[in-house]
Amino acid sequence: MPLIKLCNFDELNVVDSRGFVISEFSPARNIFIVRNKDNIVAYENSCPHSFAPLNWSPDVFLSYEKDYIQCAHHGALFEIENGHCIYGPCTGQSLTTVEVMVTDGIIYTYL
Repeated sequence: MPLIKLCNFDELNVVDSRGFVISEFSPARNIFIVRNKDNIVAYENSCPHSFAPLNWSPDVFLSYEKDYIQCAHHGALFEIENGHCIYGPCTGQSLTTVEVMVTDGIIYTYL
């Protein structure tokens, strides 16, 4: 599987998020990553309730306190580390995980 470079690890704040549209293959994938201290997780940018994008504005996927991923449309809250919904219309469902890896300070995904 080819690796797609997303960004450098140090471009993200200690708790931060960033969205990406991966257009190297068809159909394009809309994903986002979350840095939570030394950990990076990635998910499809799609609410399991409505399939709408989660972000409030470009690169804003986290709640105000930056302790949950929050859906801009319904206010659903998802745990950062596993994408599990703990509040909102999709409680009990989870975001779709995207595999990522960090090598030499660069964050990659697989396609």
